[in-house]
Amino acid sequence: MPAQPTPFAAGPDPELHGEIVGEGPAIVLCHGITATRRSVVHGSRALERAGHTVVSYDARGHGESDPAPAGEGYGYPELVTDLESVMAKSLGDRPPVLAGHSMGAHTAIAYALSHPNRLGGLVVIGPVYTGEITDDALRYWDGLAAALERGGVDGFVAYIDEQQQVERSWRDSVLRFTRERMLLHRHPEAIVEALRQVARSRPFEGLPDLRAVRVPTLVVASHDEADPGHPYEAAEAYAEQIPDARLISEQAGESPLAWQGGKLSREIAAFCADLEGR
Repeated sequence: MPAQPTPFAAGPDPELHGEIVGEGPAIVLCHGITATRRSVVHGSRALERAGHTVVSYDARGHGESDPAPAGEGYGYPELVTDLESVMAKSLGDRPPVLAGHSMGAHTAIAYALSHPNRLGGLVVIGPVYTGEITDDALRYWDGLAAALERGGVDGFVAYIDEQQQVERSWRDSVLRFTRERMLLHRHPEAIVEALRQVARSRPFEGLPDLRAVRVPTLVVASHDEADPGHPYEAAEAYAEQIPDARLISEQAGESPLAWQGGKLSREIAAFCADLEGR
């Protein structure tokens, strides 16, 4: 029988809920906006079986974690502080690997830039931010927040369906797992605020800042047909700027690698094994 995850709470304000499982070199998972700790490797136990301690947690306002306290918000400075709290609570002295998707990828990059000597490696999955915050992007995120605020989960899913224009062959899957993840949040009003604030927050100034990342990095891209919200060209740009980075993706026509928990976990485990070899 595989070991059962041990719950933990970091914080205390906000209190962040997560879990830790396995033994060995640590990997900390950081999820994306409107997701939860279940969404990075989608329940796969492959990292644990490969000999890793796996730490996952719900970002502030997401999943089981508390909303931002009075006077604070949901921007990347707060998200990095929360990540520090989680790492202090759950890890020893050995530098971990951070693996983050979307908002979690940006949080991991921001942490790496501000703490260059505290990490063993980075896995950047589906990055979006490239240094620009456009009016079109803000209209999209504000519209998504309004759809959730006024129409609940149904309104949120309908807005995704209308705006993202996913290819028909992927549409049902996208809408299904969007609905499933939205039903996991204890504080939907906090998600509304996070949608508005994260879109306006900068994890770093621009792509040239990525040249200062000093740890080996695996960048995971997805092709745009199924996942247009995480453009392939953004991941490609990260891999070009980070000095010691390698870009991987699924084969054309496959489900995005970011959606394949088992396969993604095996890629992360292989990357970590390569780090050990160094």
